[in-house]
Amino acid sequence: MKHVDDYYFDVIRKNIKKYRKLKNLTQQELADKAGLTMNYISKIESLKMQRGFTIPSLTRIADALEIDIKELFNEDI
Repeated sequence: MKHVDDYYFDVIRKNIKKYRKLKNLTQQELADKAGLTMNYISKIESLKMQRGFTIPSLTRIADALEIDIKELFNEDI
């Protein structure tokens, strides 16, 4: 199956938000745990960041959420 360019960016965004809410974390709390800014987390979740996140930032987010990074790529949202 071929996906459009933004497909996995959208999947990752949705998963970050889903896992953050499951952990009862605010964007600020997730940002603090991941060593990132709340503005960065907010942009990722709101689609304002077009292809702007990196593997290292995803690793930090996954660690802060206490999940394996591969969960961020899970298409069963």
